[in-house]
Amino acid sequence: MDALSSPVDTASVLDRANAPRGIRLPHGGDPASVRKAADDFEAMFLSQMFSHMFDSVEVDPLFGGGHGEQMFRSMLVNEYGKGIVKAGGLGISEQLQRDMLRLQEVQA
Repeated sequence: MDALSSPVDTASVLDRANAPRGIRLPHGGDPASVRKAADDFEAMFLSQMFSHMFDSVEVDPLFGGGHGEQMFRSMLVNEYGKGIVKAGGLGISEQLQRDMLRLQEVQA
């Protein structure tokens, strides 16, 4: 396993840095809100990646094209991100949830 694929133990890093005092979790660390925040972050991350990918895709006049398609493309890309997270995502959300809950335990 190389350095890029090995998981980072965020809790121990923050313990050593003594940083958790300034970190506040969403809504007091309620597991449902932590999950939603992590899922929303992963969806936003994926949407940003897809938006860069679609920057190089030209608007196709066969399917309408024009200014309308360009305007609504960002909404489509956002839905792609949400759909991928709903289908299981890339694992970013799960890692964020674990890290946020660990931070909550350290704060307590």
